[in-house]
Amino acid sequence: MPGEGVPPGEGSVAAEAVAAVFREERGLLLASLVRRFGDLDLAEEVTSEAIEAALRHWPAEGVPARPGAWLLTTARRRAVDRLRRDRAYAARLAVLRADAERAEAQRVEAVAPGAATIGELPDERLQLFFTCAHPALAAEDRTALTLRCLAGLTTPEVARAFLVPTATLAQRVVRAKKKIREARIPFRVPGPDELPERLPGVLQVVYSVFTEGYAASSGPRLQRLDLAEEAIRLARILHRLLPAERESAGLLALLLLVHARRDARTGPEGEPVLLEDQDRGCWDGAMIEEGRALVVRALTGGPAGPYGVQAAIAALHDEAADVAATDWPQIVALYDVLLTLTPSPVVALNRAVAVAMRDGPGAGLALLDALAGEPRLREYPPYAVARGDLLGRLGRDGEAADAYREALELARTEPERAALRRKLGE
Repeated sequence: MPGEGVPPGEGSVAAEAVAAVFREERGLLLASLVRRFGDLDLAEEVTSEAIEAALRHWPAEGVPARPGAWLLTTARRRAVDRLRRDRAYAARLAVLRADAERAEAQRVEAVAPGAATIGELPDERLQLFFTCAHPALAAEDRTALTLRCLAGLTTPEVARAFLVPTATLAQRVVRAKKKIREARIPFRVPGPDELPERLPGVLQVVYSVFTEGYAASSGPRLQRLDLAEEAIRLARILHRLLPAERESAGLLALLLLVHARRDARTGPEGEPVLLEDQDRGCWDGAMIEEGRALVVRALTGGPAGPYGVQAAIAALHDEAADVAATDWPQIVALYDVLLTLTPSPVVALNRAVAVAMRDGPGAGLALLDALAGEPRLREYPPYAVARGDLLGRLGRDGEAADAYREALELARTEPERAALRRKLGE
């Protein structure tokens, strides 16, 4: 609609507008189409066609005042046209829609009258979150599908993010869609009785995306900031859709408090900088304040969840003026809580490092040595790095060098390897 939004002009202006709308509203657009037509493949295809139409029309006619509504209307028309042309497709779609309507009716019946339900939230992306993270899908397929559908990344972009061939990533997405179709997994939000079981899986998918951005599994860079920021964007959407869920607040708080240190985590050549050596003046103060407020929300109103506890630990690090001023006794106590919630060798490793800061390197090393038989830690570079650091502090330089050599063999990124070579040189 000319004259209602950005005026006609250079094609680059319209292209930028399309890109901005696509990034911000693609998940909502896709979810609306899936809810109406019950088919993820169809929704993706007509969404792409609507984007292409915008790139053709907006440069000449101007960007409409409500670009998201324009895209949705265009995509719906394309979907209806396609269904009219393909009667067999329409028949299959009718079965899918009947399944979805039946599941929705069952969910509504399960909700107590007058209760405030998740289904009342005015954003259909929540349905897409739970569909993409359905436990029937393989873990790697869930992450791939979430990035494609909700983060709006292309298949090659997701493949690059996880350093797998595009064909491999495409196969994961196809496999996930096929599973959804054949198992007739409904596009719906779980009922109140299902939510406690299903929500952790959704949160885990978003956290996995962030983890890969925070510390890349391999490649030339330590951090993948683009991936970390996509995870934060997804966590914001999820928290906005589930404001009463304290663990969604905890996850967002954790990501913000950790990502606030991004500019200080690497040196001029991309090498990792330890927390104790970071310039805390480079930390993002606004992000820390937002994260701290969310921690309060995550820890208020009942027993803390694992993301809320991890966020509280991150907040204590971010609040301290330096490593010496950090409240290590409180951090150890929080790790004790975390071990009861999610016992794992990695949590035990982090607790041992905190104990070393509270009680001295000898106490921490004893705890690390007690974990030596854990299979997961044998291939985990931070374990060997932590042992090397504590051995070095105790003056046991030969053993420290051996630990650093072990870490060097396990290191997955070039910046990590370069830092460990410097450690050995010292």
